[in-house]
Order: sequence, then structure tokens, then C-alpha cells
Amino acid sequence: MEIDKDVIIRGTQISYYYICHTKLYLFSHFIQLEKNSPLVEIGKFLHDISYPQDKKEYKIEDEISIDIIKTSKGIEIREIKKSNKMEKAHEMQIKYYLYYLKRKNVNISKGVILYPRLRKVKEIFLTEEDEKEISKAIHEIKRIVSSPTPPKPKYKKYCKSCAYYYFCFG
Repeated sequence: MEIDKDVIIRGTQISYYYICHTKLYLFSHFIQLEKNSPLVEIGKFLHDISYPQDKKEYKIEDEISIDIIKTSKGIEIREIKKSNKMEKAHEMQIKYYLYYLKRKNVNISKGVILYPRLRKVKEIFLTEEDEKEISKAIHEIKRIVSSPTPPKPKYKKYCKSCAYYYFCFG
């Protein structure tokens, strides 16, 4: 199997890498079942109505999409999330954005994950250790996505609420 070096990695793929490799593969091959998911609709609605004072959806080089950018005390990137059940995936997604922007010589002071329903705010900083982990994750994502077949699904406690559940286990 040859790994495609030109594969563009998006934040959603980083998040899915930490959630489920099968979901990552299917999403990356344009099998995007989330569009019909009521839970995803709730998340989009929450995204749309939260923080109405802020401009949302900053696309950078058609590769990454950041929810909110603040510039009061340095540049800060923010992501809005529905719940903290997938907190590690959320953290790694925003760390990936920090990593990506650092490689473009954009100095970002920090990332912030906003959980409006929980009234929770979590600050995220990028460490050298994080950079190594992200670099490894990018390589693994490219390997998974370049594979001719999806990884075999592994059942996890949150699978039943996933839009891909019946695809994997139905």
C-alpha cells in the first residue's frame, strides 16, 4: 500500500482519528452519514446560535475551518462543541489547528474549546510533545485513508449514537 503524501488533513479527520478509525476512513472517502444525524443537527444549531456577537467559520487555504478567531490579546482560535464526551478528540483537533498555523508562521497565543451547554471553557496550548503526537497522527491518518479497505469497526460505548452505527454493525 502506498501512502498518498498529498492527502489534505482536515480538523475533522484529526478528531475522528481519536474517536474511530473506521469513521475516519468512511468520512475521508465521502461516505458522510452525519448529514442525516439529529445529534449533528443539534450541534450545528448550537454552533449557529452560540456567541452571536462573533463572526464564525474561518476557512484557511481550503484546508482547515476554525469556528471563531479572537484578536484582543494576541490571536486566539476557538472551537464550539456540543459536549465534552469526546474531549480528547476536541483537544487534538484544536492542537492540530495550532500546529498547522505554526507551520504557516502564524503566531497563535492559544486555542479555546467552548462548551456552551455546559458553560465550560477549556484553554489549549501546543507543546513539543503534542507536535510529535500530531505528526504521528497525520502519518497514521494518511495510512488509514490510503488503504483500499476501511479498518474493521471496534465497538465502543458511544457507537450507538454515531451516524455510522448501522453501517458498521447493522
